[in-house]
Amino acid sequence: MPETSSSARPRTMQLILVPSIITLAITILRLVGELQHWPGPWFSTTASGGLAIIGISWLPLIFGPYFAVKLAGKGEGPASSGKSIAFAVVGLLILIAGGYVSFSGARAQSPPTTILGFVIMAGAVAVCFLGWGALSKSLLAYGLAARIPVAIVMFLALRGNWGTHYDTLPPGYNGPTDLWPKFLMIGIIPQMLFWVPFTIVVGSLLGAIVRAIARRDKPAMQPAA
Repeated sequence: MPETSSSARPRTMQLILVPSIITLAITILRLVGELQHWPGPWFSTTASGGLAIIGISWLPLIFGPYFAVKLAGKGEGPASSGKSIAFAVVGLLILIAGGYVSFSGARAQSPPTTILGFVIMAGAVAVCFLGWGALSKSLLAYGLAARIPVAIVMFLALRGNWGTHYDTLPPGYNGPTDLWPKFLMIGIIPQMLFWVPFTIVVGSLLGAIVRAIARRDKPAMQPAA
């Protein structure tokens, strides 16, 4: 029977500590690389990062399964592997739908539509919590630990015009130009309402899949003779 006592549950902060430190180190490395104009494809100062290899957007692919394995090992696995995958898939579909609305609004230069898309993407988080709450909670904490430093860097870069991807405006940007409103539009809203949900949804899906495979491959206990 899975262990459910509070003493057996890994504390969220302990679980995400090392991944958060690794993520922060990569963020700092990326910033230094862009300021020093280190070459692509490792670094890029174009809007949205230009798919540079050095970045943190791919880390949920690793840390989602990592958190899943750790949680399951402490008795905090999902009630149903199938449901945890299904809810994560639904969350992914909602995330994609919100992205379509948001980027359609950006192309049409409609800030309200863009913001609506981000709100829809944030709604994908609630769906993932229905599938595997403990994993979603860990990924939420990790997502905030990963993205709050990025938001801080973006603010400083925007204020100082550093010439990095953190302060490069998206193509066709027609939003506010004053520092704080601009920071809200291209910093806070995308980091909190897209990248944090992205972290939770992608991490939940891959984590649930890895958990399901691990359970299937685990040999059944043989009855005593």
